[in-house]
Amino acid sequence: MKLYNLKEHQEQVSFGQAVRQGLGRNQGLFFPSELPDLGDVDALLEMDFVSRSSKILSAFIGEELTSEAVNQMVGNAFQFPAPLAKVKDGVYALELFHGPTLAFKDFGGRFMAQSLAAVSEKDGKVTILTATSGDTGAAVAHAFYGMDNIKVVILYPKGKISPLQEKLFCTLGRNITTVAVEGTFDDCQALVKASFDDEQLRQDVGLNSANSINISRLMAQICYYFEAVAQLPKAQRENLVISVPSGNFGNLTAGLLAKSLGLPVKRFIVATNANDTVPRYLQTGEWAPTSTIPTISNAMDVSEPNNWPRIEELCQLKGWGLNELGYGAVTDEQTAETLREMNADGYLCEPHGAIAYRVLNEQLQDGETGLFLCTAHPAKFKEVVDEILELDIDLPAPLAKHGAMELLSLERDNDFEQLKAVLRSVQD
Repeated sequence: MKLYNLKEHQEQVSFGQAVRQGLGRNQGLFFPSELPDLGDVDALLEMDFVSRSSKILSAFIGEELTSEAVNQMVGNAFQFPAPLAKVKDGVYALELFHGPTLAFKDFGGRFMAQSLAAVSEKDGKVTILTATSGDTGAAVAHAFYGMDNIKVVILYPKGKISPLQEKLFCTLGRNITTVAVEGTFDDCQALVKASFDDEQLRQDVGLNSANSINISRLMAQICYYFEAVAQLPKAQRENLVISVPSGNFGNLTAGLLAKSLGLPVKRFIVATNANDTVPRYLQTGEWAPTSTIPTISNAMDVSEPNNWPRIEELCQLKGWGLNELGYGAVTDEQTAETLREMNADGYLCEPHGAIAYRVLNEQLQDGETGLFLCTAHPAKFKEVVDEILELDIDLPAPLAKHGAMELLSLERDNDFEQLKAVLRSVQD
């Protein structure tokens, strides 16, 4: 299987090259040159999670890695479930927070770590550089922790992620370096892009990215959409509508890729917070990012989503109109109101899942089954959820453990030269 650069189609690479590089020339995203045929999807849905996921990922990777190797990678990565929870008649939550860092990014982060270990040169330098608006950092840090041949540098906006999110990945040390940047997530993302544009730096430190721009993370996320549908009663698979809380849009990209492989999904809904670049674009046809707005759903505080070009490419290839996507933007006040409604109905959620649930409820039609993604455990946003719901949520073991540990983060300005110094220092 070859992948091509969306900005320079003549640049075509193998899966291994795409995983090692992260981005192509001119900061281009890699995209599969062909979408595999999975055959009988109904039979696929009867398989267990790991076996099914191995078959899906092997179809993308091709002959570069054996099916046995891919199965072992998936088994190592997906050691936790992605269960459905019935919230009310005809509406289900896909709970993606049962992994070690209590967020959906455990799936992609851990599969990327397995992939990079499988395709990296044994003696080469590897420095993972990624930006996080909250959950990516923890998932990547824990996935790569202890791999001493791989150094990890994680940028995050200082004071703009929840304290427990910060503690979960900024207390590890060893091969994990975390940097609190004076700025927004988009500033952090711009620093990552600038680093990849510096060819000498890339070569000197073996730069790679673990953001959802890395194709291995995105491919892993396809798998839990199949797992969600597999858990639905067959009668409810026919008119399925999935609402996706969206920030950098990797999750929606993966869902649309799952649909392109034959997964029966009637339509997807884009659910954002006040950072509503995509909903406004779908409504007006004008791409007009604004300054990032801080919200209580901070993992979605992204005004220039990196993965959107992949969505446009896929829709063009499949002949799907962007107008087939539902969309909606939700304010903090509406998010809080929805959290209270969900809790009153017996389901404890957090802001990102609540946004997806609200837009789904607004747009779900008679005869349709609704599914929304719960991307993080409510305790990861304990301060916000406790205040809104007047609760005192118990901390799961991983949060309780790291919450008591000392922060190890460096603090740096939004300055590329300062970041370059950090990147060179971790490989010294």
